[in-house]
Amino acid sequence: MRILEAVADLVIQAGQAITLSRDQRKARRKEKDAGTTEDPKLYLEEAALERQLPELDLRMMVDLPPGLDYNEWLASHTLALFNHINLVYGTISEFCTMTGCPDMTGPGLRTYLWFDEKGKKTRVAAPQYIDYVMTFTQRTVSDETIFPTKYANEFPSSFESIVRKILRLLYHVVAHIYHCHFREVALLGLHAHLNCVFAHLTLLNQRFNLIDPKETEILGDLEAALLEETLALRIIRPTKIPRYYVQQILREADRK
Repeated sequence: MRILEAVADLVIQAGQAITLSRDQRKARRKEKDAGTTEDPKLYLEEAALERQLPELDLRMMVDLPPGLDYNEWLASHTLALFNHINLVYGTISEFCTMTGCPDMTGPGLRTYLWFDEKGKKTRVAAPQYIDYVMTFTQRTVSDETIFPTKYANEFPSSFESIVRKILRLLYHVVAHIYHCHFREVALLGLHAHLNCVFAHLTLLNQRFNLIDPKETEILGDLEAALLEETLALRIIRPTKIPRYYVQQILREADRK
């Protein structure tokens, strides 16, 4: 009975955290429409950074272990990042609407355009853009000829360039979440997890130079706030989360 009561309490708490009033949503949309100048960056507030990262030094997690294939290592991290970013976005996707987010935007008044397979660029709403990103990534990581899982199957020669594209697109999703939906993330108590995902993506990029600096400069202030100059983690009484990050990546590597 105690277990059932505890579960019921958790359900109630989750419902209270996720349910936002219509007035709140309308107020947020009015704030977004108030002008073209950038709003204050909520994700840089000390309260948002205070519970940012786990007790694990993520640098150790991104360093290529001796004897492990480089492509396998990239594949493992790419899969982990895709799963976590998709999960975080899924929790706030109801707030990312065609009317509320008519453009795919990021900090610094950055707007992302979607390029189709023929190279044609299109201006689409954020939900549509992110759906394109997730669909493309899911299709790519599920392709045995690109992300091989069976023994003796080799990675294509273009594998690193494919990973670069995936990580660049996922970075766009993270940038949009921070820019437009960090308030919802914080209300759900997921900001520490989001910060951990961002730190993981940032350190992986810094270790292997996978994303163009022009793409990452828009979150440079957050990167500086979360990471020391030496890339060590700023740990301020961290919450007990994501050791499963390492466990998941090692499991993915073992499957290769």
